[in-house]
Amino acid sequence: MSTSAPSDSMMDRTFPDPEGATPMMAQFLDLRAQAPMDALLFYRMGDFYELFFDDAVRAAEALDIALTKRGEHQGEKIAMCGVPVHNAQAYLSRLIKAGFKVAVGEQMEDPAEAKKRGSKSVVRRAITRIVTPGTLTEDDLLDARQANRIGALARLANGDMALAWADVSEGLFQSIALPADALEAELAALNPAEILVADEDAKTVSILCPGSAVTARARAKFDPASGDRRLRQRFEVQTLESFGDFSKAELAALGCLLDYLELTQAGAPAKLSAPVSIAAGAAMAIDPAARVSLEIERTMSGSRKGSLIDAIDETVTAPGARLLAERLARPAMDLSSIHARLDAVQFFLDARNLRESVRARLKRAGDPARALSRLCLGRGGPRDALQLARALREGERLNGDFSQSPLSSPPDAVARALEAVSLAARPDLAALVQDVEWAMIEEPPLLVRDGGFVQTGWAPDLDELRKLRDDSRRIVAGLQKTYADESGVAALKVKHNNVLGYFIEVSAKNADALMGREPFIHRQTLANAVRFSTPELGELEAKIASAGDRAVALELEIFEGLRDRLEALSGQVRDAARALAELDLASANAQWAERAAATRPVVDDSCVFEIEAGRHPVVENALRRNSDGRFTPNTCALDGAGKAHARLLLVTGPNMAGKSTFLRQNALIAILAQAGLFVPAGSARIGLVDRLFSRVGAADDLARGRSTFMAEMIETAAILNQAGPRALVILDEIGRGTSTYDGLSIAWAAVEHLHGVNRCRALFATHYHELTRLADELEACGNVSLKAKEWKGELVFLHEVQPGPADRSYGVEVAKRAGLPRAAVARAKEILKRLESDDAPASALADLPLFSAAAPEPEARPSEVEDRLRSIDPDGLTPREAHELLYALKTLADKSG
Repeated sequence: MSTSAPSDSMMDRTFPDPEGATPMMAQFLDLRAQAPMDALLFYRMGDFYELFFDDAVRAAEALDIALTKRGEHQGEKIAMCGVPVHNAQAYLSRLIKAGFKVAVGEQMEDPAEAKKRGSKSVVRRAITRIVTPGTLTEDDLLDARQANRIGALARLANGDMALAWADVSEGLFQSIALPADALEAELAALNPAEILVADEDAKTVSILCPGSAVTARARAKFDPASGDRRLRQRFEVQTLESFGDFSKAELAALGCLLDYLELTQAGAPAKLSAPVSIAAGAAMAIDPAARVSLEIERTMSGSRKGSLIDAIDETVTAPGARLLAERLARPAMDLSSIHARLDAVQFFLDARNLRESVRARLKRAGDPARALSRLCLGRGGPRDALQLARALREGERLNGDFSQSPLSSPPDAVARALEAVSLAARPDLAALVQDVEWAMIEEPPLLVRDGGFVQTGWAPDLDELRKLRDDSRRIVAGLQKTYADESGVAALKVKHNNVLGYFIEVSAKNADALMGREPFIHRQTLANAVRFSTPELGELEAKIASAGDRAVALELEIFEGLRDRLEALSGQVRDAARALAELDLASANAQWAERAAATRPVVDDSCVFEIEAGRHPVVENALRRNSDGRFTPNTCALDGAGKAHARLLLVTGPNMAGKSTFLRQNALIAILAQAGLFVPAGSARIGLVDRLFSRVGAADDLARGRSTFMAEMIETAAILNQAGPRALVILDEIGRGTSTYDGLSIAWAAVEHLHGVNRCRALFATHYHELTRLADELEACGNVSLKAKEWKGELVFLHEVQPGPADRSYGVEVAKRAGLPRAAVARAKEILKRLESDDAPASALADLPLFSAAAPEPEARPSEVEDRLRSIDPDGLTPREAHELLYALKTLADKSG
């Protein structure tokens, strides 16, 4: 598919002047002027959304649909393309993924009403919404298991900074004040679909958030005083003190975000929960390089499959999956919160039967938070209302399951979640849930306008309308019998035409029986018949004629009443939705812990990091799935105080032996533990980690004009400048992008700085064996290595971490396994031998004859084994012959050595 993503030039687009345009085109140009210039305009015309002029050109290219012409304006053909209304969501999704925004111009009246103003009158239209990447709420436009956040970054003149963010699909609204050096980590944790910034910051933030849509706003939109006023008006309070203590930068960011959300909702107030200020330092800061290299939510290729979350996610609901991602993105620093989460997991791990019951109920709970947001925004339908009611009902049933369980009282986190989903404690919500369940049919339609979703018996007036609509023939037949009995005219008929509507017809000879008699009213005399009407027939005519429309309108009124009640109780509903997600995550982690033999970590206020028999959850999961292989567990012991263990460990060993895996698994274990999850280890004790840094793997940064080595040095510099005593640092092969001596010097200095200045817990993998002597010179530095052995000329990796440095790198053996030509391997061995035997490597190389070992080797004669194999016809062998041949080949192989 050909795509045409929007660019900065979209802001400079112009559209024709409306002068001389047809009424319909003049209306389009008026709406086009109201819409943001960087948005396309979907202009509703009956069953299609049409696009015109430059919008049509861009949309046709992005959607790969036909571009046509319609009429002329100011002497130029009008470019046009369109998408059907019934399938508009699919096209919207493609445009949003391509980076576009879309303003929706809807018809605001029935075309029949417009015609009453004149045959040439244009149906009234208005922009009802601007669809942007950060303001999506529809299920088919969202990833159910991933949050969809929109953020705003405020930077004041005095240098103060803050981030605010919302998830419109859930109603979340939060902010955090930021020191400058925390911006990249917070943006990486937030991972917004869209972010608002002041004009002058757009370019910088585009580089920091390459996967986000960056929307530039005027600097005036980031005014703290305006933000404070807008927030108080929106939440109808005199002061924001009851919500928290917000910095001026936070008020600026929150206010700008609220203003933008009202713009995209065409002036409607944003349906968000009250703002919450997140304390700085409340979560472990994970630098962007670490998120990428650790592949927490996505692999380096951008796939969820193969990531940490893919390996451990056992949640059964989309909200539970999103909560898991949130916890992994921002692992907690508060010990009480961490312990409460771990208590909940332990409870469900011990209570297997109850866990299975909880998970079975949660599977039926759906996604109440997103259903509520759609309802509050006027985009939800009957199916959302019923699904939400059913989710709350399942929450009440969960309380019943726990009350009948023989287990002891659940821990605090579980008890609080159960209380939040208890309908017994919330009579208004309980009554609403009951009304929704009683009012809705078992499988209601998606949209309100489809009608037919209210149960028979819920509203007598609606039942009567439906009866009129659906049973008009039976009602007319009943009236006909009544009138025949009252008049004594058996041949009386009730008929209908477009002029008189419903009327009574009798023959001329029977007319006297009705003439002048109530309730019959003479209407028309024909040659052979006389026609009458009655007030009842007149009322019936009016009722039947409008019954269908009135039935749909009454259903809409019933739905709006239920929706308004839900919105009034939205705080309780959101609390219940969050509680269901909490229960899902706790029971899911218990499920994974049982499957993966994960254990409860001890998380405390110390600076130790003790992992016994730790494993990499992703690698272990892949081995289990693909080859029935067994992951080799390893121990890691660090102590920031440098007493019980080394503060910094130098990790040596050959390539492919598992150094990077060892480094990454320990970083992932720290993240899991502080997220309140069990960890893949025999045991684990982790002192709180406030910042996690990772420099693993080589990659350039072409977007910022940085080479691989420059990117490596910038990331290393960030670590050495920012890591404190509570940080955990993993570094792999620092200095390899430059000359040997330069690289060794940089690596040496980095080790000394981490040990003596940063004084943080660190794992430092290197191939510079000269560094291993630092363990003897630095008081809190140690050596560990990955085992490897040579067996019958082949290198075997044991993947076991042992104390002490590696005896050598085995680089030539790894190159041989990779398939280097024999001549090159032999040459490398000779050079290595000379270098290792001489104290002056430069002179050793100078004395080495050029290409002396690179002469072509004589062509090797085929061995007897090879000759025998070439002569075999595998398809012609019997099982016995194949068995005998195997022994014969083994004998030949042993003989040849």
